[in-house]
Amino acid sequence: MAMWGGRFTEASLAEFSEFNDSLSFDYLLAQQDIQASRAWTTGLLEAGIITATEAEQLDHALADLALAVESNPKLPLQTQEEDIHSWVEAQLQQKIGVVAKKLHTGRSRNDLVATDLRLWTKLNAKQVRSTLINAIGALITFADAHFGAVMPGFTHLQRAQPVLVSHWALAYIEMLKRDLSRIDDALARMDVCPLGCGALAGTGIQIDRSALAQRLGFQSAALNSLDAVSDRDYVVELSATASLCMTHLSRLSEDVIFFCSGEAAFFKLGDAISSGSSLMPQKKNPDVFELLRGKTGRVLGHLVAILHVLKGLPLAYNKDMQEDKQGFFDLMASWQQCLLVLATVLPHLSVNVERCRLAAELGYSNATDLADYLVSKGIAFRDAHELSGELVLVASKQQKPLEALALAEMQQVSPSISEDVYAALTIEAGLAKRASLAGTSPDRVKEALDATKLWFEAL
Repeated sequence: MAMWGGRFTEASLAEFSEFNDSLSFDYLLAQQDIQASRAWTTGLLEAGIITATEAEQLDHALADLALAVESNPKLPLQTQEEDIHSWVEAQLQQKIGVVAKKLHTGRSRNDLVATDLRLWTKLNAKQVRSTLINAIGALITFADAHFGAVMPGFTHLQRAQPVLVSHWALAYIEMLKRDLSRIDDALARMDVCPLGCGALAGTGIQIDRSALAQRLGFQSAALNSLDAVSDRDYVVELSATASLCMTHLSRLSEDVIFFCSGEAAFFKLGDAISSGSSLMPQKKNPDVFELLRGKTGRVLGHLVAILHVLKGLPLAYNKDMQEDKQGFFDLMASWQQCLLVLATVLPHLSVNVERCRLAAELGYSNATDLADYLVSKGIAFRDAHELSGELVLVASKQQKPLEALALAEMQQVSPSISEDVYAALTIEAGLAKRASLAGTSPDRVKEALDATKLWFEAL
């Protein structure tokens, strides 16, 4: 049933209807459309547009419809209505007759869909937020379980300096904490109700929009009708937050994929989160992390799409904005699923402590510690850096680690080196020296982990 047919004398082409109609995807807004309609019913009653009896009929019919949709979320797809708004109205007319035709008084599909989508976004953003918290909790558990294990840190994908495995996990926790704060910021900014703004110029009936906003659980009512019906900033903001969060998951996945490779063998995938090869019996593939990495591009694509939809639109509502939903629905579902999967698989990821330590000892990752040692002997850092590099060259030619060089060999490069250099070149000494704020010393990492646990418990 079209909600706009009065001035038309010809039926729509089937091809036009198929291209124009949105019920195939906006049926997901059914509960929000019903919720907004129940709140609007109360507003119409308070404004004297409908009687108490009519309001009761509408509200009971809408409540029954909500239960039917709850029982079968795809119920709207059993009809040929144009969109979710016309479906709700048609269902009401079947149930209570002419009274249903009064529901749309003073409102437009423009302010209604803007309200529906905000309600849907608030609900789903809170669900994603909860799942993100669970993912952070899984990383905290991982960091706690493997505290004390040492691994190589990398720059340019080359071994750089030893770090604690817990320090690595805490780095991703910091990223996800920022993502959590972005969700909270987005939720605060989207907490504005467009209902009652009409098509673009405001409603023509005396609706208390502040009371309407409160009934729907919004913090306030939108202040400008033109902006309210055409604002999709919250879609962009949540899409951007999802894109950045997924980028963090992708970076973590890339690390894990490499760490689980035969070349690194720092981490080990449990059988429950691995797959094999149909041809090569020996393979154990990190498919779950590859999919996390791969789905990131899908989410980023949806962000770019909505920005392109909005970039050239004049005020106020334009049909282009119907394209705000399919990609966004998929983005939110993908984001939620990926966070859920990460939280689920992390307990099945283990650390090869011996292999990690051996790798941390290789690659002259203590060269900076040697330079720092020379600085402690009164040598300027630039000179110490040069001398340390010369000793790395000496050791590499002999295919030895720095600490395996004889003292006499070291003293040929710098007479300032003494027997105490060997203690300074151990992994433990190098880690302990990184004791400044944000460093990877065991004491600092323990402090950071404890602080993160307290923060998490307070959520």
